[in-house]
Amino acid sequence: MSTPDVLFERLRQFRTSWPKAGWSWDNRLSCAASSFGVELVRDAHAVVSQALPNEWTMKNLAGAPATVRDIAQTTGGIRPDQFLLSSEAHGRLVAYALWWPWGDDVTISLRVGLAGYASEADWGRFREIFGIAEV
Repeated sequence: MSTPDVLFERLRQFRTSWPKAGWSWDNRLSCAASSFGVELVRDAHAVVSQALPNEWTMKNLAGAPATVRDIAQTTGGIRPDQFLLSSEAHGRLVAYALWWPWGDDVTISLRVGLAGYASEADWGRFREIFGIAEV
């Protein structure tokens, strides 16, 4: 299996194990998005951190690889209550997730995306995994 294939299989396993149904497309960030209640935090964090084991906060972001720092910058930075999770580089691709609490102590959004060089075929595979029609 090529390294992008390993990454997509990891994302497929993540999607299958995700504790909440339904994903939508975030046009602004070109990410799959899912919102969930705080009662699912433990399960959601366990699933996402298994697929994307590197966790970055404002405290440790300076030591992150350049690709991860670029993701944080292009998505608006990381606030104290947010974090970014990432895979290792799989060839030309890195998968990442943005964990964003809404500030209401009730809801959290998770946005999952690809960084690096992603072809149209890669984006097609990505959208298929998350059940998102063409955007």
